[in-house]
Amino acid sequence: MADPKGFLNHGREVAQTRPVDERVKDWNEVYVPGSLLPIISKQASRCMDCGIPFCHNGCPLGNLIPEWNDYAYREDWSAAQERLHATNNFPEFTGRLCPAPCESACVLGINQPAVTIKNVEVSIIDQAWDRGDVAPQIPERLSGKTVAVIGSGPAGLAAAQQLTRAGHTVAVYERADRIGGLLRYGIPEFKMEKRHINRRIEQMRAEGTKFRTGVEVGRDIDAAGLRKRYDAVVVAAGATVSRDLPVPGRELNGIHYAMEYLPLSNKVQEGDYVQPPITAEGKHVVVIGGGDTGADCVGTAHRQGAASVTQLEIMPQPNEERNTTTQPWPTFPMLYKVTSAHEEGGERIYSAGTTHFEGDEDGNVQWLHLAEVEFVDGKLVNKPGTERKIPAQLVTLAMGFTGTDQENGLVSQFGLDLDARGNVDRDAEFQTNVPGVFVAGDAGRGQSLIVWAIAEGRSAARGVDRFLTGVSELHAPIRPTDRSLTV
Repeated sequence: MADPKGFLNHGREVAQTRPVDERVKDWNEVYVPGSLLPIISKQASRCMDCGIPFCHNGCPLGNLIPEWNDYAYREDWSAAQERLHATNNFPEFTGRLCPAPCESACVLGINQPAVTIKNVEVSIIDQAWDRGDVAPQIPERLSGKTVAVIGSGPAGLAAAQQLTRAGHTVAVYERADRIGGLLRYGIPEFKMEKRHINRRIEQMRAEGTKFRTGVEVGRDIDAAGLRKRYDAVVVAAGATVSRDLPVPGRELNGIHYAMEYLPLSNKVQEGDYVQPPITAEGKHVVVIGGGDTGADCVGTAHRQGAASVTQLEIMPQPNEERNTTTQPWPTFPMLYKVTSAHEEGGERIYSAGTTHFEGDEDGNVQWLHLAEVEFVDGKLVNKPGTERKIPAQLVTLAMGFTGTDQENGLVSQFGLDLDARGNVDRDAEFQTNVPGVFVAGDAGRGQSLIVWAIAEGRSAARGVDRFLTGVSELHAPIRPTDRSLTV
């Protein structure tokens, strides 16, 4: 145990963010560089090393949290990163982007602020990179088997790295021009600088993983033909079909899916554009959707110089504290969150439904008409007399995703079965109805969290390894039917 009295002697301290007026002028990560290291040993000491560590259940990766908290407290960074990497291929991703269901399940969180597990995690891995402890793990021998991984998001990368380290020859196919999937083009630079992805890709290349960018399986190459070329295939193409908003005026110019808008600012940072083709500069911006993707749109609009930013959410405003009756510990509660993007300004409107859009004579959106909504007989309906309009010269739709892309031919060319929710169906080994074709991540689970994507990639890799060799020593933290710890 780190410090038996740590949780009694120290309160919760989190990463320090840079001043708002400074950070909205650049695209660097919002946190003060190096601010965690002076406090992280004390924060790690707050871990109680519980007899039953429920943080393990909150985290689908089964991270060995009390163990690496203990090492971080003692500042044994090499041992801490070894324990961290034992269950997580990319802790620098989860440490920055995961909403931390592990902290919601922290035993200390029953009556005190939970341990800052995410901050400890990211401190350990950043130290590991700085100290040179992260090295390629090149397999001792090759199996002679080949695997194609379709998609280079966290699920695809985790599966590829696990299978490469098991000795298989792995090629990753990515339809975008750079590796990383939503990590690359869905996450703004201010939440995670892309240098973190780049050095992991270099590590994977050194281990033997091959990458093929600008290749969309189903359009550029035939999926069935790909299956014949490889001994196994992992479909990790994500759930990339955005949920639409079919209301009058949807066809007006200036209304875009979040995933049409966000990647362009990332491409500016990559040097592809001087200015993004879609920009919020000088415009009244409305973001429809109150989740993390919506918050990413808010922060991006601030940095592009929006005249105003308004975020709409159709559901009521959540509580700021856990409701122990409806969302008891250790479940993952739906709470009111103030992200770094919300700290930077803008208005948030809850219980708001969009009725229609209004444009100018040139077909450009100018106004968004909304009404308050309420539940009546279990359905959301507009409240009479609450209709109003707000200025909207750029609208981003950030209402989630409905499933994997079926228009590109990948699903039909493989002949994959879908489940009732439109996700690719799979068995207990993550294998589809087509022998040798496996599915991992959002393509099989539906829209989910980065930590679940990595867990899916690791688990699917074990299924592939067993399919190819008959046995596997790879770690499989979850089953396809496992779900988040919620009510």
